This record gives sequence, C-alpha cells and structure tokens, in this order.
Amino acid sequence: MHTPEILSARRAADLVADGDVVAVSSSSGLGCPDAVLAGIGERFAETASPRNLTTLHPIAAGDMSGIKGIDHIARPGLLRRVVAGSYPSGPSRAEPPRIWQMIENGEVEAYNFPSGVLFQMHRAAAAKQPGVFTKVGLGSFVDPTETGGRMNDATPERFVRRTELDGEEWLYFQAITPDVAIIRATTADERGNLTFEEEASPLGALDLAYAAHNNGGIVIAQVKRLAEGGSLDPQAVRVPGILVDALVVAPEQLQTTQTVYDPAISGQLRRPLSALAPVPFSLEKVTARRAACELRTGETVNLGFGISALVPHLLVEEGLAGSVSWVIEQGAVGGVPLLDFVFGVAQNPDAIMQSADQFTLLQGGGFHRTMLSFLEIDQHGSVNVHHLPTRRHVTAGVGGFADIVSHAPEIVFVGSFTAGRRDITVDATGLHIRADGPHTKLVKRVTSPTFSGPRALGKGQKVTYVTERAVLELRPEGLTVTELAPGVDLEHDVLARSQFPLQVSDQLKMMDARLFRPGRGCLTLSAAPPHPRIAALGTAQPRPDEDH
Repeated sequence: MHTPEILSARRAADLVADGDVVAVSSSSGLGCPDAVLAGIGERFAETASPRNLTTLHPIAAGDMSGIKGIDHIARPGLLRRVVAGSYPSGPSRAEPPRIWQMIENGEVEAYNFPSGVLFQMHRAAAAKQPGVFTKVGLGSFVDPTETGGRMNDATPERFVRRTELDGEEWLYFQAITPDVAIIRATTADERGNLTFEEEASPLGALDLAYAAHNNGGIVIAQVKRLAEGGSLDPQAVRVPGILVDALVVAPEQLQTTQTVYDPAISGQLRRPLSALAPVPFSLEKVTARRAACELRTGETVNLGFGISALVPHLLVEEGLAGSVSWVIEQGAVGGVPLLDFVFGVAQNPDAIMQSADQFTLLQGGGFHRTMLSFLEIDQHGSVNVHHLPTRRHVTAGVGGFADIVSHAPEIVFVGSFTAGRRDITVDATGLHIRADGPHTKLVKRVTSPTFSGPRALGKGQKVTYVTERAVLELRPEGLTVTELAPGVDLEHDVLARSQFPLQVSDQLKMMDARLFRPGRGCLTLSAAPPHPRIAALGTAQPRPDEDH
C-alpha cells in the first residue's frame, strides 16, 4: 500500500534538485504552501542549493503581507526563471517584494501568462500533450507581436508563439513539465489522500499533482493535520494519495492572507449577511452603484479586483443579495465575494470549484458579463490593467483577466477617469470636481495592452466603461460618451480630459440621481431574459395528444 513520507518543511526541501521545474499551487495567501517554500529558502541559505530553479505559479506567486510565497525563494542563484499568472503586489510596503526587485534588476527570467492558460499548460503536461492552442491573450501584451509576456530584458522569447490553424490566428503555449509539485490541503491521511475542508478553494492542486506525477516527478503536499489511513470520506478526497510522495504537516498554516480560519469562506458555515460591514458613502461607492445598474436579476457575473468588487456588497445593502450569481477565478460560485486582502474568496458560496474548472467556464464565455478594473483606456478601447510604468511593483499582473475577457459576452470596466491627487466630492446633488487628477486615464495608446478593443469589436462583445463622471461605450465609430454624472461639464470635465477625441451619443443622458444619495433604495434590477429554449416553452402550442 502506498505510504508517503512525513517530513519537516526543511527536510522536504531536500527533495528539490538543482535545475528543477517546480509548480506551486497558491493564490496569494490562499492555498499557499508557505512552510515548504520557506524550507527551500532555508536550505539555500544553509547550503547554496537548490540552484537555478524554474517555478510555475498559475494564479499568484505570493501576497503582500511580508515575506510570503515566492519571496521565500526569490534569491539570485536559487531562482533562475519564474512563470506566473500574477505576482505579489504591495503599494503599502515601503520596499517592493523581493521577486519584483529581482525582476527589475534583471536577476531572473520572468513571464506573466494568463492564469487559465497556465492551468491548461499543466493539464497538457499531465497528458503528455505538447501544449495549448488558445485565443486568450491575442492582441495583448502576452502576444509575441507585443512582448510575449516577458517582464524584463533578461527574459528570452519562449513558451508562446503566434500561429495559424485552419485559417485562424491562435496563440500556442508550450507545455512545461514540472519535476516537483508543491500543493496544499487541510487534511491528509496516512496514505496521502487529501481533503480541503478548511480551504477556500482547492485551486489547481490536482492538475499540478498530475503534471508532476505523470512525468516521473515528485509531489509534496503541505497540510494542517494528519488522519488515520482510510478514515477520510472518499467523496471528499480531491487529490488521491497515489499522487502524493511526501507530506509536510504545518498546523499553523493560514487559510488565506492574514486569515487563520473563517468557516464561512470554506462552506462550513453560512454567516448572516448582516455580519458584512456596510460600504461607506464615497465617490467609489457611487461609481460601483452605477456599475451595478448594468446587472440583471438571474445573471451569472464574474468579478475582478478594484471598485467593481464593491458591487456585491451594495446588492447586500439593497436587499438584492442572491439576485446575481458571482463567479470568481479562484473557484467560488455564488455567495458574496470579499474585499481587500482576502479578495478571491466568498462568504457563503454555493459551490467551490477547482480553479482549472472555473476557467473552463470563464474562457468559454459561459456567463453573462464581467466587471473589471483598468489603469488606462486608449482611443481604440484597449485597456491596460497590468502595467504601471512609474511603480511596476505595485501591479499584480494579468492573472485571469485575459482568460475572462477572451469570450465574455459583456465587459464592464470600472474605475476613475483621472489619476493622482484629486479633490472630488459627491453628495445628493451630484459630483463636484474642485481639483482634478493631473493624469488622465484616457490615453492615445495604452502603455501595454491587456485587452484589445479592436478584437472585442470584431467578436461582437459589448464593452462599457463606467467612471465616476461618465459612462462610455465601445462602438465602431469610437469610444462614445453615453451618460454624465450630475454636476459634470461635458466639455471641461470629460472631453478636454481625454488625450483623444471622444464621440458623444445623440441620446446622451444623466446618470440616475438616486445613485448620488446616501442611504438605501437607489438600486433596482430588471430580470434577465430566460434561455431562448425556455422562453419558447411558454409560447409553444400543446400537441393534440397532450393532457390539459
């Protein structure tokens, strides 16, 4: 009978050889096998080994709360190359994370690829397939016609190329076979079977384990506790013990960033919605309210970080919780996605899926709309969300953004019109711009494209940009102003604050004044239309032989 070794984190680090490709399952602090990564860093400090590792991080390589995640191993000589969906961000830290220092100093090869694609690359490696054909990332910085996802000049062109298949353009991502997979769960039995009962998501643990195991590699699982062999419910086992070679027991592992344990985000408790703090009245709240007006009852909606993350909490305040089913890339379906450093989990989720499976839904456009943030918008409607030239280390990277927008039927970008120090207030009469931000976010050309406006137009996607002062739509004739906030001057506050000419709709209207009033009662949602086949049932004539 298969029995994995039970090792200390430092001893497990001895299983990693020089030059290994190491796949790590985490999303910031969520699911991060932090103890094992710390053990590798400790071994390197003692022995100068292992050296020249390549690490793969499908969603995020670490978080912003001190030395965590990849920062344990972000040392010259130890880390040669990193391929990640996103990187630790930390605007509140005086010093950028170690990995960003290495990237900016050219001390490591670094690639930023879409998270969903990275999961597919693991699945391809597990099945011994050469790679992944996808349209995710076409026309963005991931496209080799831009930067190919390379993050500095030390990074060579590899792993992704643009190719034609059956007369269509595709991106081809080469599968990368891991020698080691480092994953995390809550409980392991003595046979290595893993359950995730206190995890907010299993993330991609199974896919990473398959990829290493099927190619002769080794799988290290960090867990909170150990159970007797055969005592776990087989239906609850997410990673079978036949894949697991070594166990590291870390009783103090955090559930997610700065969170010891919250049963409401792992589905073990449904906490009353009244426990959620109300969103203070602010400019951001008003902007999120306007974004919420795009929703319809009964929709399935993806949510990104930023101002849009406030929208589920506004629905709770308005008594509309449950009217929309939220899906987030880490795996939660339903519930109320949480904010700030714990973004990526949901209170009271209806289901918790593997991230790799959630990305199948998201890449395929199996939802109604997504709400995402932006840093810049250009004259073609393209968006930059991953690259801030003046302070690159505060941006996390592409994450699941490119996967989500690839086939989303409707995209709502939510953010502020300008950047920098501003004096803008809001009250029941509308918006008051006393001093505007020195930097407009509407630029002639984005610094680096994360989303291609021309591709979205070509695919017939509906794209809306919601800001505090105006709503714009992407139309064939150009970016078009469709709504203004009360108190905003179209010429002075909108048109003159764009680096390129904006179109103005013939049906330009004012935003609903109720959005600018403190208190509740400002939001109502109309119903989404049913599936056409369901709708047809209501009008179909009964057959003569049907009972009445």
